[in-house]
Amino acid sequence: QVQLVESGGGLAQAGDSLRLSCAASGRPFSITTMGWFRQAPGKEREFVAAISGNSGRTYYADSVTGRFTISRNNRKDTVSLQMNGLKPEDTAVYYCAAGHPSSSASIYSDARYNRWGQGTQVTVSS
Repeated sequence: QVQLVESGGGLAQAGDSLRLSCAASGRPFSITTMGWFRQAPGKEREFVAAISGNSGRTYYADSVTGRFTISRNNRKDTVSLQMNGLKPEDTAVYYCAAGHPSSSASIYSDARYNRWGQGTQVTVSS
């Protein structure tokens, strides 16, 4: 069973930067698609960013394109989300997710992912 542990959340002011990290264990990491999702109070969980396993191709939600950067370190089995230019609307619990190795669901859909971290809170004040 893959396990995911997020870190790096916290409080920030608008315009600040934060970096989230996710440490993975229990599955060949280098071939696993990894994603970040977030859920704000009273809202559904939404896709933020993803990075494929083999090619390292990245995918972003429109709301974070140009501000957030996802990256992975296959030697350390970690995936990170660098968040710059934070806005109050980025406030949410952020979840790291590992893609199911044989899923054909869209990389933007949470149906693609079958392992989730516990989440880390990001709060951005104006």
